[in-house]
Amino acid sequence: MKTTTTVKKILAAYDSENFGVKTNLSRILMHGKLAGTGRLVILPVDQGFEHGPDRSFAVNHEAYDPNYHYQLAIDAGLSAYAAPLGMLQAGVGSFFGQIPTILKINSSNTLAQSIDQAVTGSVDDAVKMGCSAIGFTIYPGSEQNFELIEEYKELSKEAKDKGLAVVLWAYARGPKISKQGETAINIISYSAHMSALLGANIIKVKLPSDFIEEDPTKAAYEKNLIKISSLKDRVAHIKKVAFEGKRIVVFSGGDTKDDASLMNEIRAIHHGGGNGSIIGRNCFQRKKEDSIKLLSQILEIYKSK
Repeated sequence: MKTTTTVKKILAAYDSENFGVKTNLSRILMHGKLAGTGRLVILPVDQGFEHGPDRSFAVNHEAYDPNYHYQLAIDAGLSAYAAPLGMLQAGVGSFFGQIPTILKINSSNTLAQSIDQAVTGSVDDAVKMGCSAIGFTIYPGSEQNFELIEEYKELSKEAKDKGLAVVLWAYARGPKISKQGETAINIISYSAHMSALLGANIIKVKLPSDFIEEDPTKAAYEKNLIKISSLKDRVAHIKKVAFEGKRIVVFSGGDTKDDASLMNEIRAIHHGGGNGSIIGRNCFQRKKEDSIKLLSQILEIYKSK
């Protein structure tokens, strides 16, 4: 497979992975308009599970159709498309081979009380559909965190043994973490490093704020003068804790926001050395032509020097 010097350097940090995993990482890194740059933009559409279909799609009725998202990711020239089992199954026959896919293998829903996820797909499902990777969510700080980590250990080993890469969503939340603390720099840092320690090939975290949660990690920021005043600095720190930048880190797009705010975040990720964005609601909750225009602007930022 053709690669660039940049992609070869990234893959060199994954020397312990087998040829299949590195090939699938390369497929993602070498696809779309950001091919070869070391930057990624992934479209994730698991919000129907996580937030409900009407909260997610009623604002843009076309988005109820799974094939809409496949086509959006392809037309925009994105790096990959991530979704739960049913959404990928609905379009895999029509879109097979046109874009790398990631099977989101566990899911939650807002009808439940617990901070937990259920396994909703299998590694074999991902293999059958020709996926490049599986995606899995852990909740550092939740009472189910250790069970999720153990589930992840088993599923990630199976996926890697079968040549698939692994993307880990790490969303800190739980009884000891405040709502503001869910995006605190020290909590996001801990979550990103934990993900690297768990062997994730691609780490997905929320963008960190300059708030420092009141916990045992707070003193390290104060004593060591870690730079967190700008979003660029905070992104750079998250890359640093991901094995001194040796792991791919992408950042969540979060809630729908105005274009200017979103572009400021994208510039900060780019200039802070982040690998890119995994951005859903800010795309598919707009009309398709507006979404493509927005994504084009995002891709141009990530392609810039």
